[in-house]
Amino acid sequence: MTAKTQQQTIPAHPALEKRTAKRVAWLSWLLDKSIRVPGTNARIGVDGLIGLIPGVGDLIGGLLSTWIVLIAARVGAPTAVLMNMSMNAFIDTALGAIPIVGDLFDLAWQSNEKNLTLLNAYLEDPAEAKKSSTLRVVALGAVMLAVLVGLGALAVWAVGAIAGMFDG
Repeated sequence: MTAKTQQQTIPAHPALEKRTAKRVAWLSWLLDKSIRVPGTNARIGVDGLIGLIPGVGDLIGGLLSTWIVLIAARVGAPTAVLMNMSMNAFIDTALGAIPIVGDLFDLAWQSNEKNLTLLNAYLEDPAEAKKSSTLRVVALGAVMLAVLVGLGALAVWAVGAIAGMFDG
């Protein structure tokens, strides 16, 4: 048996202490689902409320979300899972920073719950979590590339249209 094969057979979850697992689950709950919206079954978390603080709210929420990603790194989650988790936190932070619309998005996205699910999936089946995270990272990367190409084409078109106004 090679060293690589031996390494893959060692379960990852013993490295995650029960106390740490409870802290991760609690932080995720606090940030994303700790407050029931009156009159509904919908739940929001402190992250959505912190995000309402102009300028720094989403940054604070993003820093708190990073802790879950760091715990996943500490227990040996592969790069694909960490990138997937980081993208969730980044999307939450970046789009949440947009006034009003971003705040509504922030309440619905719940990146910490997504990341807790990814961490638990990794602990249950590391190979499957790596596979699904790789597919998601590649797909999102392709979408981001398409958006950038589209924005570049739009910019070229706009510059051409503006230049055309001055030509005659």
